[in-house]
Amino acid sequence: MKAATAIAAGKADGARLSAAVKDRLSPIAAVVSWGGCPGIPGVMTRFGYTLMTEQSGPKELVRYAVSAERAGFDFEVSSDHYFPWLASQGHAPYAWSVLGAVAQVTEQVELFTYVTCPTMRYHPAVVAQKAATLQILADGRFTLGVGSGENLNEHVVGGRWPTVSRRQQMLKEAIQIIRELFTGELIDWKGEYFEVDSARIWDVPETPVAIATAVSGERSVDMFAPLSDHLIAVEPNTDLVDAWHDARRATGLPGEVRVIGQIPICWDPDRDAAVQRAHDQFPWFGGGWAVNADLPTTAGFEGATQFVRPEDVADSIPCGPDLDAIVDAVRKYWEAGFTDIALVQIGDEGQELFLKEAAGSLLEKLRTESH
Repeated sequence: MKAATAIAAGKADGARLSAAVKDRLSPIAAVVSWGGCPGIPGVMTRFGYTLMTEQSGPKELVRYAVSAERAGFDFEVSSDHYFPWLASQGHAPYAWSVLGAVAQVTEQVELFTYVTCPTMRYHPAVVAQKAATLQILADGRFTLGVGSGENLNEHVVGGRWPTVSRRQQMLKEAIQIIRELFTGELIDWKGEYFEVDSARIWDVPETPVAIATAVSGERSVDMFAPLSDHLIAVEPNTDLVDAWHDARRATGLPGEVRVIGQIPICWDPDRDAAVQRAHDQFPWFGGGWAVNADLPTTAGFEGATQFVRPEDVADSIPCGPDLDAIVDAVRKYWEAGFTDIALVQIGDEGQELFLKEAAGSLLEKLRTESH
């Protein structure tokens, strides 16, 4: 097979995508056949379930994945952590092993990493191989969600924690490398941050792996919209969504693509128990990504959240049995133009009850309200 060589040679923009990459840019970006999402004509809002590796063990996550599909969720996203946010959460299994198992016990739900950092703990060449393999195991249901990472997880391999600007440049180059390797051709790459020496993905999936990239502002939108199939964002920000669509159209790419968000909830028949659990497990949620991305340890998060009160958490996360309150919280996302919204049910001990007693009714309400 012909070797495809991409040499960045110190250029700030990295290497251009090869013709082979452009030929394989994911057709999943064409969303016009979905059906009725606010903000994108013809697109239906989809609702997902979060496999929260920070709060559950690997066998439990696989079991929840099966139950979530049965409950009617459209897709499932998995965090990719080496550490939990807090010691009280108590888990951090290897996400890719979990997703491989989930791919074999589910049939219809789409699967996402939400998100993987392909720049420090993982080399982008290894991420490309993992993603291609998982796509085959999932029969084309997998999307690679990527982001610039958190110190909490990436510090474990040593080295200095880069500035956000450098992390974004590293992510840009990593995506370019992953795209090249997805072609199945032999790749050499010498860039500003990474080298690849005669690498090739031998098992290339028939369905190309879509890449969804997490962004937070104008700079990251401009950088990643031309390189990505879909957008990941953590806040219901209409301006960010519109800017992403505009940036893609400006480069001749389809403007209306999937916009994937995530929101924590804490359903429980007992509201007080729900608030207590959310306060124990998710006090870090209100810290904002600028803070959360830089703290290196669970002790750091515990220190940063020591003054967060239960009522503070309850003000930002819907807690208790009221499904309408959850719908109202999720509503902000589809009104901002999000096509895919993943729910995080907080706490391992609440998962089975949520999936058995609340998930079906909640999904029915969400679909009714979002159409």
